[in-house]
Amino acid sequence: MDAKELIARRVAREVRPGSLVNLGIGLPSMVANFVPAGLGVFFQAENGVIGLGARPPEGMEDRHLTDAGGGFVTAVPGAASIDSAMSFGLIRGGHLDMTVLGGLQVDEAGHLANWKVPGKMVPGMGGAMDLVTGAARVIVAMQHAAKGQSKIVPKLTLPLTALRRVDLIVTDLAVIEPTDAGLVLREHAPGVTLDEIIAATEATLIIQGDVPEMMLI
Repeated sequence: MDAKELIARRVAREVRPGSLVNLGIGLPSMVANFVPAGLGVFFQAENGVIGLGARPPEGMEDRHLTDAGGGFVTAVPGAASIDSAMSFGLIRGGHLDMTVLGGLQVDEAGHLANWKVPGKMVPGMGGAMDLVTGAARVIVAMQHAAKGQSKIVPKLTLPLTALRRVDLIVTDLAVIEPTDAGLVLREHAPGVTLDEIIAATEATLIIQGDVPEMMLI
């Protein structure tokens, strides 16, 4: 199992029955592949779809049915196509139970940076600011480090996405919960030691008692 699949499988455990969930572009979109059928979960994308399913089998793609990043998806029974005003009305109106977003950095205050690297061209922030502000629960799904640099840092050095503290960070090494006291290490990935997590994390982690191993779907 590669790092991205491990993260997606762990995040899938956080999805509650009957919930409305937004999946961000890239790694977060993989979560839909691992949520058990029959939970009554509806995945939403900012481009105007409610009821996204897993990626279709090769050769069965429909160019009219994509997620916000342009990736091919399927639609579950009861899915709906909506316009952008309705889509962002759901997000800004506080109707999303959860959003899963990728991350470039998360700091010790639980603040997320995920939309811009200085000096690189981007089309815009997209829905990230609205999602972090409006969703009832915000989960960051990202690899623990990039190019040998920790993505979990004492203070953001990349542009802030929103002032709201995220609720959970799931990486290929650990599950970390931002709290008033700081970043609490909740779980370690299979085969990963606490010393390895600490060494790969630039930010200070709070470790309370025994830290259990991550359970995956």
